[in-house]
Amino acid sequence: MPSDLAILSGAGALPPDLANAYPDALCITFTGIAHSLTGRTEDHSFDRLGSLFTTLKERGISRVVLAGSMHRPALNPENFDAFMLRIAPQLVAAFKLGDDGLLRFVIKMFETQGFTVCGAHELLPELTATAGIVSQVAPLPEHLEDIDRGLALLGLLSEADIGQSSVFENGLCLGVETLQGTDALLGFVAQTPPHLRRGHRGVLVKAPKTGQDLRVDMPAIGPDTIRAVQVAGLAGLAIAAGRVLVLEPDQTRALVSEFGLFFVAREI
Repeated sequence: MPSDLAILSGAGALPPDLANAYPDALCITFTGIAHSLTGRTEDHSFDRLGSLFTTLKERGISRVVLAGSMHRPALNPENFDAFMLRIAPQLVAAFKLGDDGLLRFVIKMFETQGFTVCGAHELLPELTATAGIVSQVAPLPEHLEDIDRGLALLGLLSEADIGQSSVFENGLCLGVETLQGTDALLGFVAQTPPHLRRGHRGVLVKAPKTGQDLRVDMPAIGPDTIRAVQVAGLAGLAIAAGRVLVLEPDQTRALVSEFGLFFVAREI
């Protein structure tokens, strides 16, 4: 029996994991957008979303999941189909609302067409961490204080739709995630002069923004994150329990152990 699920793929480890777990799902990629799927896929254009919706309906799709990283597409109005011409004014307005506003518009667009938008964490619940210490190494009391400060700052930054990560060390903020992403943040921290980092090693804190729709924009960490935490000279990381994806979980946890880091999932 054909699947009623379509995987709309970007780059990263998540789309292949979903495709492996749901082998009968329809896998969709987009022209000009990097993706990580190697099996059978269908390519579509953001300029002709009406054609995409027609295909999904003809294939009996009722659920869609947006997975992997995607940059904002370069749209060409000359190639728009009738559907895109009709929604163009709303789309232009949504582009001005920041990432959260644009993603809310995308969700509404799919729902208006009769599709249920699923979160990857709903389809692969094992990719999130339950509250507690995930690692063999436990954080020190001073690390817990840094985690509290990091979460508090992320709560404030949510109002401005800025980032999902912060780094705190000795009660001081060494950086926050911006458009460039978590790896760029950790690279910046790694370059911090030693005289500014006296005391205990710090912590990466990652959590979704307040009100963020986790179905299409759930924060994630993976092996590359752990390597970057190590290079940045941090003692460990803390994530929001059940609200951050842990990609390639076996390898991620193995690297945490190999580097002697702590890894905590916090209820927030």
